[in-house]
Amino acid sequence: MTEIIGVRFQEVGKIYSFDPDGTKLKKGDRVIVETARGVECGEVAIPNRAVEDETVVQPLKKMLRVATQEDLAQVERNREKERSAFETCRRKIAAHGLEMKLVRVEYTFDGAKILFYFTADGRVDFRELVKDLASVFKTRIELRQIGVRDEAKMLGGLGMCGRPFCCNSFLGEFQPVSIKMAKEQGLSLNPTKISGACGRLMCCLKYEQNAYDDLIRRMPRTGAQVETPEGPGKVVEVSLLTGRLKVQLAKNPDGLPVVYNYKDVKFSREARGKGGRPPQQAQDPGVEEPDAAEEALKKLQD
Repeated sequence: MTEIIGVRFQEVGKIYSFDPDGTKLKKGDRVIVETARGVECGEVAIPNRAVEDETVVQPLKKMLRVATQEDLAQVERNREKERSAFETCRRKIAAHGLEMKLVRVEYTFDGAKILFYFTADGRVDFRELVKDLASVFKTRIELRQIGVRDEAKMLGGLGMCGRPFCCNSFLGEFQPVSIKMAKEQGLSLNPTKISGACGRLMCCLKYEQNAYDDLIRRMPRTGAQVETPEGPGKVVEVSLLTGRLKVQLAKNPDGLPVVYNYKDVKFSREARGKGGRPPQQAQDPGVEEPDAAEEALKKLQD
């Protein structure tokens, strides 16, 4: 077994494991550690914990020390420098005429490097900008191009639900989302309704997907042949959340479909659902045709 602590460097960010070097720490403690980008001050998100050796990515770096008041003061001084560096970089970008949007500036704890995060539609030749910034700040400069999801996570904001962005409030890492999830959950395929402020598919599509997957495995798919209390028929509509099916009975092909609970009908394993959009929501008013919508939605996926 190996004793570790989990440290994060942003309020809502990925948690990294470090060796506490025999020090007992509690959640919220500030510590100084060495990372791939230099010495950093982070916050303990996971206190001392023993884990299996094979779950630890080696080599496991040791914590340097618990942050002192002077260390915390240095962090605050860095925050002030970042605000100043942000404005300086914005002016330099405009002076060089570069098509890029500056999102955030970060100083490493020891000031040995400054990282500038930006977004752009394509590749940007920022070599002259780096030289210009290096001559101003007299330290190592690194520019990193990030995606629109990372930008939303850094800047924050309110989603269409009225709550702060999930990525900015509690999601440590982005989860993969797909158009298939929107289909299986019976959501409109209108891109404006299922995309977040970042312009990508909403992260919350992932939250209930496991429940939908389970319901799909339990229930017959649209078009499947089933045996009802009133005889054989074909499923013409499926409501996953209510567990109800509309079945067109074979003995009355021109009549109205009959509604059954899926538990009241018999069907083969091959008839079970394998995904697909509930037909009752396939043609919402004002929504693009599915094929056209899918083409538009492909652009929303990472």
